[in-house]
This record gives sequence, structure tokens and C-alpha cells, in this order.
Amino acid sequence: MDRHRAAVTKISQTVASFFARNVPYRINHGSTNSTRPRPRGQGTVDISALRNVLSVDRERRVALVEPNVAMDALVEATLPHGLVPPVVMEFPGITAGGGFAGTAGESSSFRHGFFDDGVDRVEMVLADGEVVDVRPEGERADLFRGAAGAVGSLGTATLLEVRLMEARKFVKATYRRTSSVAEAVRVVEEEVKKGGNDYVDGILFSKDHGVVITGTLTDEKPEGTKPQTFSGAWDPWFYLHVKDRTRQATPEGKPEEDYIPLAEYLFRYDRGGFWVGRSAFDYFKYVPFNRLTRWFLDDFLHTRMLYRALHGSGESSRMIVQDLAMPFATTERFVDYTAKELDIWPLWLCPLKRRGPPTFHPFTTLPEGTASEIDEHMMLNVGLWGWGPSRPEDFMKANRAVEDKVRELGGMKWLYAHTYYPESEFWSMYGGRGWYDRLREKYRAAGLPSVWDKVHVDEAAVAKTKRSRWPVAGVVGLWKSIQSKDYLIHRRSTWKWKGE
Repeated sequence: MDRHRAAVTKISQTVASFFARNVPYRINHGSTNSTRPRPRGQGTVDISALRNVLSVDRERRVALVEPNVAMDALVEATLPHGLVPPVVMEFPGITAGGGFAGTAGESSSFRHGFFDDGVDRVEMVLADGEVVDVRPEGERADLFRGAAGAVGSLGTATLLEVRLMEARKFVKATYRRTSSVAEAVRVVEEEVKKGGNDYVDGILFSKDHGVVITGTLTDEKPEGTKPQTFSGAWDPWFYLHVKDRTRQATPEGKPEEDYIPLAEYLFRYDRGGFWVGRSAFDYFKYVPFNRLTRWFLDDFLHTRMLYRALHGSGESSRMIVQDLAMPFATTERFVDYTAKELDIWPLWLCPLKRRGPPTFHPFTTLPEGTASEIDEHMMLNVGLWGWGPSRPEDFMKANRAVEDKVRELGGMKWLYAHTYYPESEFWSMYGGRGWYDRLREKYRAAGLPSVWDKVHVDEAAVAKTKRSRWPVAGVVGLWKSIQSKDYLIHRRSTWKWKGE
């Protein structure tokens, strides 16, 4: 803790200096899982050294975690104690601080809510340098609620107390084939209501091939059953495995099953970044997409390396990477729209607890005349990730059209991605900015960049963007990812299944 206190003192002094000079600043975390362009020209507060799990308390079931602790490091620290966070983001490189300051909801979120719902306390450096403790209840509960999802615009988290739960050796995963979008949405709702599932998500490979995936924690597996893993270079990518297992409808609709070691399940989408990693093969054209090339290029196909390459190449300005919280009742209409206008497949489905405003987490509102019982307390995330139009003006137009359609259907998007709303429309979505400005005034954060400042894309700048000729941008992205040496993190990971 002495090292931590010394680091926080230095951060506090730097922040106080910027405050005294009325200089806005941004935080350097050392990495990012956002696809937004990186800003320049402002003060910087470096918190990249805050990347340690300080303690794991088995009796209290909590971990003290610095904000740059990645999910894989957190799981590696808690599993030896027989514990795991209730919500673990599926990309190993997403950090605890990012999960709090951004929006993080995963396949356990229908039960446990967003990542910040599992945080009991946050140590935060306010905009004037004061260091305070913030909790969901008590004196600064308004700051806790407002800061969750506010992308660091109310202060800087420097320590989190993360609640833990009992871990198990395996997740029994069940793959239930569906034959329409409406059926997939209905089955997700059924599985959410069952009460026995620990994890629920789904993949739409097409309008007539969907799979709803449920998981239950267990210490047992049938004798002779080999655990299914996804972290090895010769292992299948999870989405391809699910597609192959459900390619043919089974007799009487009997679902397929796997027993997956817990950490292998939690990070099952890492290799290939769900399925976005296939876009790299599309980009390079002459590299075939098969098991051999996925094995040979495995170092480049984990999410940390994919993010490095995406930012290094500038190709994030061509990728539509959006997560949209939709009402169950209007999800089919939204999928019909994306299928017609964008033809992006697969799509991800993930049910989450709905949290009402005021918040910068997405929340849903049923369109007038629409009734749905589940939408009163639950919403359905649709992951829309794939190539967009190549011309910048067409790319912006396509993203704006998605934003308009989502809003028309009662949905709202995550803020980690490209955001094109006009400013007045953006604030109206969150019930105006009065509640937020009052928080900024109360906690002396009015001089910091606002949420809007941080997330909106400068359309004029994008329109002037000159793209590198193929394949120069891709080669630059690859080189920058190699320079990062992030491939070593996965090679050295201890969460990977080593056998019985």
C-alpha cells in the first residue's frame, strides 16, 4: 500500500497543478479498448503504473484493485482463492478502471448487472486533486452513480474494491439452435427467466441460424468428457466452434453441450475478438482464413494485439464497432434493419439488467404503443461489429443512420465507440445535462472535458482524413502491435487450462 499511496499522491499533485492553471487534462492508462480516435493537445495525467492487485480477502470476498488491472490479471489473482468477480469482461485486456468509468456488461449481467454493480468502493482523485472514497451508499453516492460510465469526466479512479463470488472449475455450456431472429430473442428471454443459469448470451450467424448459449457453474463433469478449451493456438475460435456444433439442427431440438474450464469460458471470445479478427484476413485478401493460418498467426489474433493493430493502422475509421442496448420487443426490427442496410453478420446478443436514468450507461425506453414485461427490468445488447463503407462521408452517414434507428426503436448505444450525435441530441438522450452539470459543479469538475467532449467524433476532421494505400496501413498496424509486445502477455498467462 505504501507504493500505491505514493503513486496516488503524485497523481493528486499533478491534477491539482492542472486545476490551479485551469488546464483540462486526459488520463494516460497505457492501453485502450476504445475504438475512438485518440485526442491530442491537452494535459496528461499518467496513471499507467497503477496496475496491481493489492490484496484478495477470502473471508470478505473482496479484492483491492488498481484501475489498470486487466481482467486476466484479476482472474489470475482471485482464482487461487476460489473466487472470481461476478462480471468479468470477455476481453482479457479490459481493465477494472475501464469497466467502472466506461460501460461493461457481459453474459453474467442479466443476473449481476454492469461491472460497477460489483464495486463496493472507489478511491478517486477529484478534479482539484482531492483524494476521496466514493461508495454506492452514503455521502458521495451521487458521485459513484454519476461517475460509473462517465468516462472519467468527474474524477480519476485510483483504486477499486471489487466484490467476489465463489468460483467453480467448469462452466457447463449449452448451445440451443434457433431458426429465426424472433425465436432467438424469445429463447434468450426464456433462459433469463429460468433462474438456474449463471451466463446467457447468443450469436446470430444469419436470420435463420442463431444460437442461444447458456452456462452454469459446476465442479463436476461426466466421466470421460474432455474439457473444451479456446486459449490454445490449435483450439477453435469460440464462435466458429459454436457454429460448427449447431450447423445441423439436432433431433427433437436437443442442445449441444461442452464443459469449459471457468477462465477459458470467461475469455472464450479473446482469440479473434469475437469474430472481428476475421476482418484482418479480409483486409490482407491473399491470406486464407483456415485453421492453419489461424494457428500460425495466433499471436496477432488476440484482442490486445488486434486493438493495437486497429489503432496503429487507422482502420478503426472503417470499422463499425457498436454495442446497442435494445428493448427485447424491438430487437428483431433492428436486426432486420442492419441485415438490409449493412449486411453485418454475426451479431451478438447479451441480456443485461436495465438501469434507469440518470446515468451514462445505456438504458432503453419502449416506443409508444409497445408493451413488454421483460423490458421493464431487462434489455438486450446487440453487438454490431464489421466493415463499414470505405469513404469517410459514407461511413459517417451509415453510423448516424444506425444511431437514428436505435433511438427510434427505444435503444441506446455504448459510448466506447464512434459517436456522431449532434450535441443537443446527445444531451437530450440523457435527460438533459442539468443533473450532470450539478455533479460537475459540486465536485469541482466543470473544467474537465465533458462526456460529450470525450466521446463525440469531429466529423470535419474525419472527412479530411487521408487513408494510406493498401496494404501500407495494415503493415503499419502489424508493426505497431509487434512493438507493443502484448503477445507476450497471452503467452505467459496462467489462467489457461493446464489439465486436471
